[in-house]
Amino acid sequence: MNSNADRYIPSESRLFKPLRVGSFTLQNRIVFPPLTRLRSDDGHVPLPLMQKYYADRGSSPGTLVISEATAISHLEEGNWNNPGLVSDMQTEAWRKIIDAVHANGSFFFQQIWAMGRASNPDLLAARGFPYRSSSAVAMKGSAIVPKAMTENEILETIQDFVNTAKRAVSAGADGVEIHSAHGYLLDQFLTASVNQRTDKWGGSIENRARLTLEVVKAVVGAIGGERVAIRFSPYAGFQGSEKTDFRELYTYLITELKKMNVRFAYLSLVEATGDPGALIWNDKKIHQDKTLDFILEEWDNLSPVIVAGGYQPDTAARAVEEHYQKWDVMVAFGRHFIANPDLIFRIKNGIPLAQYNRPTFYNHKQWLGYNDYPFSQEFVEAHSHAVHPMIEQKEEAVVA
Repeated sequence: MNSNADRYIPSESRLFKPLRVGSFTLQNRIVFPPLTRLRSDDGHVPLPLMQKYYADRGSSPGTLVISEATAISHLEEGNWNNPGLVSDMQTEAWRKIIDAVHANGSFFFQQIWAMGRASNPDLLAARGFPYRSSSAVAMKGSAIVPKAMTENEILETIQDFVNTAKRAVSAGADGVEIHSAHGYLLDQFLTASVNQRTDKWGGSIENRARLTLEVVKAVVGAIGGERVAIRFSPYAGFQGSEKTDFRELYTYLITELKKMNVRFAYLSLVEATGDPGALIWNDKKIHQDKTLDFILEEWDNLSPVIVAGGYQPDTAARAVEEHYQKWDVMVAFGRHFIANPDLIFRIKNGIPLAQYNRPTFYNHKQWLGYNDYPFSQEFVEAHSHAVHPMIEQKEEAVVA
């Protein structure tokens, strides 16, 4: 994706053409995607510094900002300092973040998840919660085996997704993104090597897909289809999520989603080169011969699609102009958005991107590596008279 990329000028490409998503219209197709950053407090309540972080990345009006993965229950707050959306305190904290994004004229979706066996078992044990998954299959390298969820626990999980979606909307979110990817709980049910159940929630493709589809149906029934998005990672191997039947599985999932006769907000897909296992740990590009085309063909522009896969501005422009030209595609930028709160402004104006500092990505509760990346001088000058270009917040004022 680089031989002819320079023939496309990002600012003149479809990256900057408006796109209807759900009930609103984006002014660009560059998305700030879900990025776990561990900046909540020890009670999983978003810290005040998160208001600035999210608002800044929505500083170009008409941008889609998606939250980091947010727990649907206290049981699923499975790692230190990741956020939940369960208690009144958590909901109010998210409300302030969402208000800050909206003040900049951008839109906000809450990604919601259950972690399952990807949780830290020591943390769960300390809090008196069970360590569980679709089946009693341990994570690779772990001697701790999760317990297989009961039917009642599965039904409670579906209701937890519904309740959290409602709370997100009540806090002002424009919608929710259901996380069914990367080896977390819903994906643990999809993956045959993890899901070894013999009841209606396991075995066949239809049974393994049942939980994801039931969650989607229930959330759509609660908040409406135009507020609902779904994330899949068909090629990911992260956390034991490899699938040998990915083509059949995801074709079935897409077919069943279409049968719901709902125009979803969007579908979010991770390309083979976007597997966290490759990008985070060894930077190797895997499965480069595999594409998302079979899903996009089946989806057939039912609603826009987000693609993620380690894009640069030039390769993103080429992707929307060439490979994805017949589909309504948005492109997610993760690591570059971390280091460039004004990423969209920079891309539109040809301003060089700042370099991210990977070792600070997961600094628990810290300002460093989170809100210390500056806006470009060009952005500051262009917005010197704006009312809400940035939240003025200083490091020493943040409780950590």
